[in-house]
Amino acid sequence: MKATAEDQLARLDEQVRRSPVGEGFVERGHFFDAAASMWVGGELVHVEDLVLHDERMDVRAPTHELTIAHRILRARRRIAGAKPGWAVSDAGIGALTGYEEQEHEAAEGEGSAFVDTAADLDLVEGDDPLAQELANVDALLEQSQRLIDRVSDRKAGGRSALVVGDLVVRDTDWDEVDRLTQWKRVLADVADLPPTLAAALIWEAWESLEPMQRQHWLGGQFVSAYLRARGKVASHLFGFNVGLKAVQRERRRSPNRLTRILAFLDAMSASAESGMKEMSRLAQAREQMMRRLNGRRSSSSLPTTIELVLTRPIVSAPMVAKAAKITQRGALNLIGELGVRELTGRGRYRAWGIL
Repeated sequence: MKATAEDQLARLDEQVRRSPVGEGFVERGHFFDAAASMWVGGELVHVEDLVLHDERMDVRAPTHELTIAHRILRARRRIAGAKPGWAVSDAGIGALTGYEEQEHEAAEGEGSAFVDTAADLDLVEGDDPLAQELANVDALLEQSQRLIDRVSDRKAGGRSALVVGDLVVRDTDWDEVDRLTQWKRVLADVADLPPTLAAALIWEAWESLEPMQRQHWLGGQFVSAYLRARGKVASHLFGFNVGLKAVQRERRRSPNRLTRILAFLDAMSASAESGMKEMSRLAQAREQMMRRLNGRRSSSSLPTTIELVLTRPIVSAPMVAKAAKITQRGALNLIGELGVRELTGRGRYRAWGIL
């Protein structure tokens, strides 16, 4: 079973590295894995809603679950954009879990924690002033929430019993620092094992220890980052949660450790198999759409539309209009020329994509 998983991972890695649709597959994979991560955690988030929320084109008020899914999406992009070993290093783990900030705050002292909050903001630069302003407002709100959490923790003696903003009840006896330290010890112990087996063991340890009460979804991302750090899947950040959906919950949460590890290996194989099928669909769709470029002017907006369709699970007319800098009527004409399939069929909200 381990050999099967390793073989499929190697084949997928090679396909992504060599394929002209590799970049599109990687970007689409972030969305699919974020939605799958929520599904594994018992929450339903539609991929189309996540795509529109990421583009700041929501058709309805974003839900709490959608906001968390977007955090996962942003975390995946941050991991994928960093060096391969960063996410599973002490610095990366501290940054992704938030404990790096707390250590920095403790080192500077109680009074300096609230002085320069703007320095922690993940400010966005871009050509669109409105999108830039909205992104900066979101970053400010996220920073404010972190400050509120810190105040609440201090007032409760280091732990808060109820965090209304996250809609979860905390266990006052839950020592995240100690559990995270135990998990990092497992991470160091498996360094000499084969990558797939080592990844299975660190995932099983994360599931058993549950270090983060509010960010349990980080476990799947750490596993994907670990495979990338070990060079097993070097071309992209592996979408582990997509395959985990195909494994029964009884196996994933079995009291038997061996069963859980075998479930992980099955999930890895399922993710790789799903990825190879997705690559085939994208390659076929790209070939068909590229034929539409014959005889086109060099200034045509059709190549931009093709690129957007290949890198997003769905596209809407406003998304195409924004990317190609044309009107929505022109965007509809371009989508019609490509012949991509309409996914929603709704009057007020239409979207297209590759199935």
